[in-house]
Amino acid sequence: MSKLIIKGGLFFDGKNSPQEGLALILEENMVQDVVPVGNLPTENDATIIDAAGCTVLPGLIDCHVHITSAGDADSSGERLEPDTALALRGANNARILLESGFTTVRNMGSRNQIDIQIKRAIESGYIVGPRLITSGMCICMTGGHGWMGGREVDGADEARKGAREQLRAGAEVIKIMATGGVMTPGVEPGSAQLTIEEMRAAVEEAHKAGRKTATHAQGTTGIKNAIRAGLDSIEHGIFLDDEAIEMMLERNVALVPTLVAPHHIVKGGVEAGVPAYAVTKANYVYKSHIESFKKALKAGVTIAFGTDCGTPLNRPGANALEFQLMVEAGMTPLQALTAATSTAAQVCDRPNVGSLAKGKLADVVIVQGDVLADVTLLQDKTNIKYVIKDGKVAVSR
Repeated sequence: MSKLIIKGGLFFDGKNSPQEGLALILEENMVQDVVPVGNLPTENDATIIDAAGCTVLPGLIDCHVHITSAGDADSSGERLEPDTALALRGANNARILLESGFTTVRNMGSRNQIDIQIKRAIESGYIVGPRLITSGMCICMTGGHGWMGGREVDGADEARKGAREQLRAGAEVIKIMATGGVMTPGVEPGSAQLTIEEMRAAVEEAHKAGRKTATHAQGTTGIKNAIRAGLDSIEHGIFLDDEAIEMMLERNVALVPTLVAPHHIVKGGVEAGVPAYAVTKANYVYKSHIESFKKALKAGVTIAFGTDCGTPLNRPGANALEFQLMVEAGMTPLQALTAATSTAAQVCDRPNVGSLAKGKLADVVIVQGDVLADVTLLQDKTNIKYVIKDGKVAVSR
């Protein structure tokens, strides 16, 4: 039996305040125990990692990625690429995400359900990557946000069928487009798109199958429509008002803010090659996005970590910038790290990851320095000394 012991360092279990003087015992692919270093049993056959000077964290979780996208300034060319090119890029991105400390990611839409094939390749050992939670094709209205790679629907019956098609293909979460967005030409981020009836039909199918739902929702009316339709998480949530926040609290609807997505577009601008229409829309939503995040945080809305990586200049592997933006917008480092561990696991419906406790899956990240004091440490891959997935060392630096 393979046993791995990580001792010392600053230990964060994904939920509680960090502690020192603990040892994490991993056996096979599970956390066997967490004990004081002084109580470690004598293990002649165990591999021991000394984490002195490091922070020991659960494997990080990103609730919103686009695994087949490169994060180029102008991604319009991807629409002309064959599925094979997207699949190969997705395989490379999967490796990059794992090497960056993300042991679980939730993909929020891919053309022709390519994400499902990437997941199967990871699980078969053909490629290396994180645990991938798949959505298949997003459900959108005809001509609506994401239509280029989504399942376009008109009416509740088509929305129901579209959701069933993704479930048949193997989707583990159903992604629904409630509003317009920044990256689709000709649509307005604040506009409502799918109707309550259309979204409710897709939600019903997902929930019958025991799957969660997530919605791209930026405009206020569309956010409220999505909540009324029974969606489980609001992705982006750019124009939240007090009523929307109260509705989220009443129905236990989570927010996945993805602050980093418009941040990159606004910072890079047309000078970096981002299309002018996207820059104009990102500038329009940017301030409201930050303010909505602050209001949701103050009100106590459940907030989970997500990046929307793959959008312009938002490259896979640079996901950790989101921690910095969350802290700058009012979170403590502890809250931000919790958002990417136990809270993200809850939102993704994966209770066996996101925390370091007996019986959990053995996904661990060891980072040089005190991440609870400085979340920017995660932005430098050289600080990430070990990434352990399923009890096996995937990265050792």
